[in-house]
Amino acid sequence: MGKDQGVFTAEAIEQAIQDGAIRLAGAAGEKQVQPSSIDLTLGETAYRIRASFLPGKGRTVEERLKGDLRMHELPLGDGAVLERGCVYLVPLRERLSLPEDVAAAANPKSSTGRIDVFVRLVTDGGTAFETVPPGYDGPLYAEISPRTFSIVVRTGSTLNQLRLKRGEAWLDDAALKQRHEENPLADGGAVVSGGLNLTVQLSGKEGEIIGYRARRHAGLIDVDRPGTLDPAEFWSPITAHRSGSIILDPDEFYILASKEALSVPPDLAAEMVAIDPLLGEFRVHYAGFFDPGFGCAVPSRGVLEVRGHDAPFVLEDGQLVARLVYERLAGTPQKVYGADLGSNYQGQGLKLSKHFREWRG
Repeated sequence: MGKDQGVFTAEAIEQAIQDGAIRLAGAAGEKQVQPSSIDLTLGETAYRIRASFLPGKGRTVEERLKGDLRMHELPLGDGAVLERGCVYLVPLRERLSLPEDVAAAANPKSSTGRIDVFVRLVTDGGTAFETVPPGYDGPLYAEISPRTFSIVVRTGSTLNQLRLKRGEAWLDDAALKQRHEENPLADGGAVVSGGLNLTVQLSGKEGEIIGYRARRHAGLIDVDRPGTLDPAEFWSPITAHRSGSIILDPDEFYILASKEALSVPPDLAAEMVAIDPLLGEFRVHYAGFFDPGFGCAVPSRGVLEVRGHDAPFVLEDGQLVARLVYERLAGTPQKVYGADLGSNYQGQGLKLSKHFREWRG
């Protein structure tokens, strides 16, 4: 591995696999290594646990599972149902043996967030979710909590992804503004403040679908079967209203889209982060990384996974809902996000997860 600072490209990730910094259960899957991340795969068993937890400094996940947190276990080999409202812990098939100058971070995959499955990475000795300290040597686990829909998973299913990086890679506002001025990272006069600000699209022609609200008590979603489900059985469409606003009901899940069409240049990667919760009674259930090349070939909007909090809240067209933060890559990628990789969300507007057929309403 080279010593370039920044987020690892696919080529650097493949080298890390060869060097043993990332250890796989077998040969890498055909699409497991993405332009700036690697998909993580579920192991053979899911443990139903009483509550979410962090092992804490000096303690392993296995030690904590031997206590009273573990309720029962499910074999995943032939597929198993993870029920909504429950919390599961699954050992992943990958493990890490990182150099002392390389750290890692994880996020749910975009398709995972869009079906409201809460997934977080857990490590031995971990005091925070989703982060892996430099030099970590040990197993990886996925905490999985379906919030709206029950799901079917199996050994090898992938719900989250990992990014490796060396050194400080974030672009501060000054650097981000300069890049945005030289070559706009979004249309519509997007503002840079704590990242690239994203606003919500709620206006449109009468009857135009501007969002979806999840139906409760819907059927199962098999995470490994794309394009098979009728969206009308899982979602209620939200159409544009002359007021340009909607009311978010508490604890309901919505799919909305950003007003801005986004661009992630080939030398950068990006991640969507939630705004300050004091700005509204809702949370953007941010999920996934934006690989280099997203939105470059064709305009692509950010899809927003939104959940209401404790009180009904009026969300207005053009309201700030999230920010996109950018990171430098540690090298020049040989492949970027796009149709040639079979990327699911290039050129997207308002779009449900890959598990659903196109809306025919």
